[in-house]
Amino acid sequence: MAANAFETEITRTGGALVGPWRQPRQMLQAQTYDAHASIHDDATAQKLGFKGGTIEGPTHFSQFAPLGERQWGQAWFETGCLSAHYRSVCYEGEEVQAILMASSDEQPECQIQMVKRDGTEVLRGPASIVDGPTALDLRLRELKPLTDPVILRDVKVAHTSKRQTVRMAFDQIMGDLYPFSLRQKLAVITENSPYYSGADNPWGRAIIPMEMLSVLFQYRSKDDPLPTKGPAVGLFADQEIRLVKGPLFEGEEYEVEREVVALSGSRRTESAWARTRVFDKAGAVVATMLLNMATLKESYAPYEDEYRRLYGAGR
Repeated sequence: MAANAFETEITRTGGALVGPWRQPRQMLQAQTYDAHASIHDDATAQKLGFKGGTIEGPTHFSQFAPLGERQWGQAWFETGCLSAHYRSVCYEGEEVQAILMASSDEQPECQIQMVKRDGTEVLRGPASIVDGPTALDLRLRELKPLTDPVILRDVKVAHTSKRQTVRMAFDQIMGDLYPFSLRQKLAVITENSPYYSGADNPWGRAIIPMEMLSVLFQYRSKDDPLPTKGPAVGLFADQEIRLVKGPLFEGEEYEVEREVVALSGSRRTESAWARTRVFDKAGAVVATMLLNMATLKESYAPYEDEYRRLYGAGR
């Protein structure tokens, strides 16, 4: 008989499942891409106006896993979907709490929220086991196209990467983007589970936590990068991980393919929205990820000069 998925203390308050306060750990201080440090490095983040290195958004997905499992049981690990619009950054040492709004046990889609002690909202979005258009799918239809791009001027919608083989073993360091192993992550993950470390689960094999699926899917992305201008610093603004035929397993080989599905922008950022499709050995799609990587204009040193050269005036 399989062990309980989680020992996490969950309270039901009105129509909400509420998890405990946790302090997520920062594991990306040594992350590099394009031969430079990232937003998770203290010095780089401080230059851009942050207090220090930020905790990567999908780290927070682990706190929602016990809530999803409580709401939907085994189906959460097989067809669960979590969509997050990141609202504010989180720093190591800050406490955050995950909330899932569930008015009934039969509710197939619920709103989620994460907050800090002072009420600051870290993320919001839906979680579900629904097979259909998601909140981020709908948001894509409403996006205004990117105008006057500088950093993303050579990136085109429908650009598709080559298929890449990826795997995640317990002691495998996941490269410059993710300089740690699954075993190291499990030592500090906010919500651990026997399902993550062995065969004591319904599938008879160790499964990969949802937050580490983001790592697996991005693992080789820099082997076939988008033609962006740099060096520049980006951050995750929106992210959705969806299991189609889950869970995904430690040590198993998968193939990933990324497609740019939209380009958008704001006053401070240029964003490339990429959908990653993940295939098993039989060629079936087992998971997808939709990611809005927003690049900070101010982090690209020649941004203003190149804007004037391209478009004839200051922005």
